[in-house]
Amino acid sequence: MTEKTNSTTTRLLNFFGRRSILFSRLFARALAWVVNLLHITKTSRAIRLNVEICLSELNEQRRGKITQAAIRNELQSYMEFFSIWGSSAEANLARIHHIEGGHYFHEALARGKGLVLIVPHFGTWEIMNCWFAQYTQMTIMYKPIKNDDADRFVRQARSREQAHLVPTDESGVRQIFRALKQGGTTVILPDHTPHTGGDMIEYFGIPLASSGLSAKLIQKTGASVLFLYAIRNDSDGFNMFIEPFDDRIYQGSAEDGTRMIHESIECLIRRYPEHYHWSYKRFKANPALDGLYHLPHQDAMKKIEQIRTGNTDTDHTHIKNTDSAL
Repeated sequence: MTEKTNSTTTRLLNFFGRRSILFSRLFARALAWVVNLLHITKTSRAIRLNVEICLSELNEQRRGKITQAAIRNELQSYMEFFSIWGSSAEANLARIHHIEGGHYFHEALARGKGLVLIVPHFGTWEIMNCWFAQYTQMTIMYKPIKNDDADRFVRQARSREQAHLVPTDESGVRQIFRALKQGGTTVILPDHTPHTGGDMIEYFGIPLASSGLSAKLIQKTGASVLFLYAIRNDSDGFNMFIEPFDDRIYQGSAEDGTRMIHESIECLIRRYPEHYHWSYKRFKANPALDGLYHLPHQDAMKKIEQIRTGNTDTDHTHIKNTDSAL
């Protein structure tokens, strides 16, 4: 056996990839118990801050419960990803116990205009790929993982689903554009900070640099668009939800469309705040908040309040968008 195939990373990934969903959840819950008890990780502090920024109208006790549940759920999702990546498509399909809104997908596919699936960082989104791959060719942007063994593990999982992986650059955008024009399907996770550029879109009342790629693809190709998420159930499986999107996304500017997408994500988070992945340091995507997550909690909240009340000299209206491929 070579050093590459026998690396510690490979052995760990294969070990967790062969474990059941129940094992993954129990392992994650044990980790979450330690994190919630000791409050020692930078990630847990970032989650706590993000929850307060977005749900400041709730009292401290309610936010505390959401934070603890969010840490537990996010860790469970990560461990579930390993089980999903290490399993066959058939095994993963059996884990999807209920699909709500499946007819929206089949109707959109029948139109033959291409399909953009909007998937926020919410619940266990990886479980959904196997279901859609049964019916349509998936073209998905993929950023290689820095660890070669981990990258190989995920790529092998993607290949089982026959997904066409494209780079996260202009060439990848062009390939997705062509796939949509030919009636194909793409999946985009829109609630992230673009590496460069982006429109300044209000997200829970804070203007943040936001990628306009989803809206541009939808508007320029006329592709159908659906909103997706998956939530674990109590029976070692998942429930999947497919929701239609407001037709107004085809009207107005790409910035208007991006705003609509973020409004939909906000609504989902307010419905199920404990299932959102709060660890992403999204709110530093404002020039005035660049060092937000390094500040003491109260100082960070003061800066947030300054932005909300307009008590800052920074122009937050627009940052040059560099989605030049479209």
